[in-house]
Amino acid sequence: MTEKNPAAGTDDVFAAPSTSTVPAAIRAVPVRRPGRWISAAILLVFVLMFFHMLVFNKNFGWDLVRQWLFWHTIVQAVVVTLELTVYAMVIGIVGGVLLAVMRLSSNPVSSSAAWAYTWFFRGTPVLVQLLFWNNIAALVGQQVGFGIPFGPQFLHLNTNSTITAFTAAVLALGLNEAAYMSEIVRAGLLSVDEGQTEAAASLGMRRAKIMRRIVLPQAMRVIIPPTGNETISMLKTSSLASVIGVVELTDASESAIHLYFKAIPFYVVASLWYLFFTTVLSIGQYYIERHYARGSSRNLPPTPFQKLMRMNLSFRRRTYTYVPAGTQKGPS
Repeated sequence: MTEKNPAAGTDDVFAAPSTSTVPAAIRAVPVRRPGRWISAAILLVFVLMFFHMLVFNKNFGWDLVRQWLFWHTIVQAVVVTLELTVYAMVIGIVGGVLLAVMRLSSNPVSSSAAWAYTWFFRGTPVLVQLLFWNNIAALVGQQVGFGIPFGPQFLHLNTNSTITAFTAAVLALGLNEAAYMSEIVRAGLLSVDEGQTEAAASLGMRRAKIMRRIVLPQAMRVIIPPTGNETISMLKTSSLASVIGVVELTDASESAIHLYFKAIPFYVVASLWYLFFTTVLSIGQYYIERHYARGSSRNLPPTPFQKLMRMNLSFRRRTYTYVPAGTQKGPS
């Protein structure tokens, strides 16, 4: 078929689209990844072997685990473990914030004191600090006094009755955690642009208010993830308190083993309690991180429930393929 251009006086031939040829539907072929499927199959085999061992290995003593999981001695030890974790983390977080502010201070005395504290408590093992606080009476005597420095003392307390094994564990764990938290908080404070502080200072805000209202809220996005890791770590580190006679979860499990001569079931009981609280803390950490990520991300990551709903909707959504014009579309 030709078409003449009268203005040019010549024949210009244009290839007109043919109505008989219809574009075919595009078929997308996914990239083949055999290595991925092979590695997934190997991992699946190992997972099945692990679950097979859990179910059919009678040495785990699952009937005894169900019997002793909520035993009153174990439950009381779980409460002590949680108390140690909460008290130590409160001391660690508060102390870590104060030490981080002191470390960043322009006062050389405050900065040097914070550095020396961090250097000492990070340089000595937690177990040594626990034993040190448990034997503090050998250092300060049977009585400790409070009053004017290098002067008269107005209050005297018995050292052994005041610093019990539980108190010694809280002090050792909390003061040690403060050294690590100070570095975490300091990293978070340094991550905030200095222009934020300068802008707030130009508005007449005091340094304490700038730190509380401007810097810390922005630094929380960096501080929260390692703080959550430290909390989970503290939950498990509290087991070291059994060395100085604190009856927490690990110590209660060991005592029950010597009483009933069943080691594996009580180890499983302790592991299940630790796993449960670790899971709870991990979920709480996830939602706190998501809360403080609102100022840095336009689209927040979906929650597990939202991911489940999206998977359900994508599964139920109807898909269509390309069909030439003039024909009826239908589900593929």
